[in-house]
Amino acid sequence: MEEELKCPVCGSLFREPIILPCSHNVCLPCARTIAVQTPESEQHLPPLLHSRGPAPPAAAPGAGPGAAAGSAACLDSESAAGGGGGGDHADKLSLHSETDSGYGSYTPSLKSPNGVRVLPLVPAPPGAAAAPRGAGPPSSSLTCPQCHRSASLDQRGLRGFQRNRLLEAIVQRYQQGRAAAAAAAKCQLCDRSPPEPAAVLCEQCEVLYCAACQLRCHPARGPFAKHRLTPPPAHPGAPGGGGDGGGGKGAGGGRKLPTCAEHDLENYSMYCVSCRSPVCYQCLEEGKHNKHDVKALGAMWKQHKAQLSQALNGVSDKAKEAKEFLVQLKNLLQQIQENGLDYEACLVAQCDALVDALTRQKAKLLTKVTKEREHKLKVVWDQINHCTLKLRQSTGLMEYCLEVIKENDPSGFLQISDALIKRVQVSQEQWVKGALEPKVSAEFDLTLDSEPLLQSIHQLDFIQMKFPVSVPPVPLLQLEKCCTRNNSVTLAWRMPPLSHNPVEGYILELDDGDGGQFREVYVGKETLCTIDGLHFNSTYNARVKAFNSSGVGPYSKTVILQTSDVAWFTFDPSSAHRDIVLSNDNQTATCNSYDDRVVLGTAAFSKGVHYWELHVDRYDNHPDPAFGIARINVVKDMMLGKDDKAWAMYVDNNRSWFMHCNSHTNRTEGGVSKGATVGVLLDLNKHNLTFYINGQQQGPPAFENIEGVFMPALSLNRNVQVTLHTGLEVPQSVKQPKLPNN
Repeated sequence: MEEELKCPVCGSLFREPIILPCSHNVCLPCARTIAVQTPESEQHLPPLLHSRGPAPPAAAPGAGPGAAAGSAACLDSESAAGGGGGGDHADKLSLHSETDSGYGSYTPSLKSPNGVRVLPLVPAPPGAAAAPRGAGPPSSSLTCPQCHRSASLDQRGLRGFQRNRLLEAIVQRYQQGRAAAAAAAKCQLCDRSPPEPAAVLCEQCEVLYCAACQLRCHPARGPFAKHRLTPPPAHPGAPGGGGDGGGGKGAGGGRKLPTCAEHDLENYSMYCVSCRSPVCYQCLEEGKHNKHDVKALGAMWKQHKAQLSQALNGVSDKAKEAKEFLVQLKNLLQQIQENGLDYEACLVAQCDALVDALTRQKAKLLTKVTKEREHKLKVVWDQINHCTLKLRQSTGLMEYCLEVIKENDPSGFLQISDALIKRVQVSQEQWVKGALEPKVSAEFDLTLDSEPLLQSIHQLDFIQMKFPVSVPPVPLLQLEKCCTRNNSVTLAWRMPPLSHNPVEGYILELDDGDGGQFREVYVGKETLCTIDGLHFNSTYNARVKAFNSSGVGPYSKTVILQTSDVAWFTFDPSSAHRDIVLSNDNQTATCNSYDDRVVLGTAAFSKGVHYWELHVDRYDNHPDPAFGIARINVVKDMMLGKDDKAWAMYVDNNRSWFMHCNSHTNRTEGGVSKGATVGVLLDLNKHNLTFYINGQQQGPPAFENIEGVFMPALSLNRNVQVTLHTGLEVPQSVKQPKLPNN
């Protein structure tokens, strides 16, 4: 569990942890070191392109001398772990910068003791004190060291982020338990009897020192200057080493009720479902949550606790299966050893019976058996190591989640429960994907045939299988595991039981969805395959066959798979510009920049008729959002339709235009406002694109003779918020279109 309690920047236990908008945590002192100040005139540039000075900046005003010291210490540890931030780190950060921002330059990165890449401090350029006339006040932003998502700071600065009180309480309880265990640890270098209690542990030397031995044998200079000295770790059975350490009740019962960050005199009483955060009474009456969907704090606390407990039960079952599987693998090691020795003994007996003619072959055959045994042992050890690692990670996550569940702070729990539930669900899915079955058997499928004539002795070799080798049998399709989702299909199959013929791989074939010829879509050893990028509303036929050294086996039965009639998709966070902020399960999009930024959908269309709508949730200062379609490689940092990779309609509060290759056509009266709905109809049978506003066609068909693969696209700035609605039927009847004003 200790890994869950360490800051990704400094690698130490969290100190005053705060929750970033991406749900990750970071120490408050570390947050000061990675915060970036940007002049107002340079806000359109990404943080990686700001000027750099030769020295790190001073601590923020009001942070005290400890902040500056913490900044220097953090930079030193990162430089030591990251090797100065050059070479491979610079190349990787360059790729990240080009992908996220569209700019070609790069900045060397640092690494924290946890191995997480952290963007370095960006000092003000020389002469920054004399800002040019007209430049606005500097703004601040902070980049998450784990997901690299940037968050802007308001006038409150870092105080605008909520404190993770739940995590802070768990860290405090963990430190108390470790301190109690440290009293029982003994120095490993003492010549006294009994040894003095250990005061520190060197993480690099892995040696416990008392205070006297540490000064004598491990001074903080020379080669030991960069070693990290920590308190002795807790051990099983030590006070505080496991369970709640007797502090659970006190931590929850004596803690002051948390107050609202916006209204200091109000306690949290409700939970905003839209913003996923606790709110107070004044937030509902006066603040930004007055029209949001809210629920009782206690009810949501119990609901999220139940969801996390249910997900933990699944992981616990998998962990139990993994422990049993480890026992099975260890027994398998012994069986392989015993069977290997038995085969060696049989082989020696057979070779001795053939006298001198077999002597020259005996050593070769023994070598083959030994290699076979070593191969099996290596495969099993690899499985043991892999399964042990997964089990340790799951156990640490379980222990951390159990500590979170013990907390009695509903608002603090709800701050982190969504992220924890997702992590636990992902951990459970990882166990489902990997079948807990041995990759090799304990049996040695080697048979020595001693019947050939004496002249064939020199060609004597193993028969690799106990049974005559022939083509594989017909694979069996596992229909309960075959499924379709949107325009992708998943197929699963297995070999029939008691099949002794070896299988080297499988060939999966799929037709074109229109009754055409079959074509190979997968060749390999896996028995589960997902095919993406198929046509919507199409029927596909699939079949599979196995092959080995003797040839290709017969086809399985043909399974018929129907793709979805309509497309269900969301905004794609992986391909969106980094200024785009997605929420509501990636269905609602906003932007952090005043410039236009592009976000794409997760679906790709090349055939059929498709319709989706976008609801305008917020519309301030009459911006020009653009709606339409685009290629996957569309430019993300300008309005949709300004390059040749997008086809769009941009609209203000009075009129709209169609745009492609920065060419504006078909001005049409009628715009959008808050609450408006924009519909997009992509007809790839007729190869045209049509737009609707509030159910009425906006102008003529916007673009014709369009062919290829297209993705839903949208561009907006910080004055607009849009929610995507998919899975809609194509409108059968529409109102008469408005006449364009050329």
